[in-house]
Order: sequence, then C-alpha cells, then structure tokens
Amino acid sequence: MATLAQDKPRAFGAGEFNELPVIASDIIYEGAAVGDNGSGLARPLVAADPFLGFAKERCDNSAGAASARNVKVFERGKIELNVTGVASADDVGQTVYASDDDAFTLTSSGNSAIGKVARWVSGTRCVVYFEGVQVRSL
Repeated sequence: MATLAQDKPRAFGAGEFNELPVIASDIIYEGAAVGDNGSGLARPLVAADPFLGFAKERCDNSAGAASARNVKVFERGKIELNVTGVASADDVGQTVYASDDDAFTLTSSGNSAIGKVARWVSGTRCVVYFEGVQVRSL
C-alpha cells in the first residue's frame, strides 16, 4: 500500500494525546501511523520505525526545519483498521504491525509493532488496541 497523500479520518475510541516534534520537509496526514526516525523526531511511519501513535490532524512541516512544528498524536487507544491477515474472531489477541503509515498486517518481519487485535468486525476489518513506544509499560 502507498503512504498517505491526503488526510484519512479514522474511527477512534478513547485515547491519550501527545505532541511530538516533526522531521524537516515533510507532511504527516491526519490518520497516519507515526514513527520515530531514529533521532527522536516524528515522521510518517516507515517499516521498522518505533511506533509513536496516529496523527490526530495534519501537520504540514514541508517548508520547515526539523522540530519547527509538532504533530498531535493519539499515543494510546483503539482504532478501526483493515489489517492484512485478519480473517475471523480467532485473530483477537494477535499482534498488529505497520509497514508504512497506512498499511497494517499480522506479518512481523521488518515491520513496526503497533498493538493487538481487540475485536474482529468483518473481513480484514478489526478494532486494534494500540500503544506508542513512549507509553508502553516495557
């Protein structure tokens, strides 16, 4: 799946918010999975990034220096997503991974862990309980 090029409003349950500094010359769209670039700055998630949460709203830092803007993220909560590999209620409890800011899977290899299947909806659609690395207990 391609990285987001526009906002993608998503259905969230209750969650916690944070504001994190963004890399230079990039846009993080609403609904995007957000990753840490390895230097403590937020960016649209790239496979294997530490997962920070989901963008609450668009953050346009396309003309700014690193840390010139902060992205507002849901860092913990529930979100409804299509997850490749999910097929039934038997998948509840499975770990969910992201391979970019808009692609979610049960495949761990080379991807970023974001949370667990909390409820199966239908097909590959499910509710995922997610936690950013900054708020995980371990």
